Amino acid sequence: MRVCLMIEGQEGVTWDQWRALASTAERAGFEALFRSDHYESLDGGANLGSLDAWSTINALATLTTTLRLGTLVSPATFRHPSVLARAATTADHVSGGRIELGIGAGWHEGEHRSFGFPFDTVKDRFDRYTEQVEIVHRSWGDEPFDFRGRYYALERCDAQPKPLQKPHPNLILGGRAGPRGAALAARWADEYNTAFPTVEEARERRDRVARACEQAAREMITFSAMIRLEGTSAELVERLRGLAAAGVGRVMLQHLAHDDLGTVERVGAEVIPAV
Repeated sequence: MRVCLMIEGQEGVTWDQWRALASTAERAGFEALFRSDHYESLDGGANLGSLDAWSTINALATLTTTLRLGTLVSPATFRHPSVLARAATTADHVSGGRIELGIGAGWHEGEHRSFGFPFDTVKDRFDRYTEQVEIVHRSWGDEPFDFRGRYYALERCDAQPKPLQKPHPNLILGGRAGPRGAALAARWADEYNTAFPTVEEARERRDRVARACEQAAREMITFSAMIRLEGTSAELVERLRGLAAAGVGRVMLQHLAHDDLGTVERVGAEVIPAV
């Protein structure tokens, strides 16, 4: 099981906390540090604020050497896909090839209204997301391309430079593996992530993604899960082993106590070596 750290950046995580979390995670042996990409707190309480996701990732890339860095996830509603593809490519160069990109449709209406981002129906947001995923993926490819959809139109797009990682940075989509989402991931993604599943839910969702990959004539992509970082080390090891048996290849541990570096160190010392 590959173990990553996941931080909810919209909960007022300061730059000093980001630096400490990244350096501690790298020393502790985590494979990657992921952060959410939100503009404000989501629980209805006080808005604690959020440093920009991709600016933070670029800065952390200069302070780390082995830790992979990425978003889980960047909403399609926040950026034009050409901007998002270039942001990830820039970070890939800054990091020496350690960047991963998670893309989602966008779901929190409040922050969209507050900051002026479009918030349409679920279908319309998924349609926009579908176009964005294809454009980002093709922007990383070797050949110029045209694209004309409902939301975006590109003519002879030749995005340069290309990412350092070959064939491209790890592209992550996710959800509950519904038919349309699983098919989109099977077409374009390298990884499918699902949030807070039980072992049985993880197994069922992985099976649906596997069937979609088979229908798309692709080998199974990486299947990962985000779960909360809580409980004792022994309890966490048991949970991770159960998820691994259900086909989860990588886990993102959501750590909400941003100034609690001791837990990060404990997971590195007691959990990662056991799974």
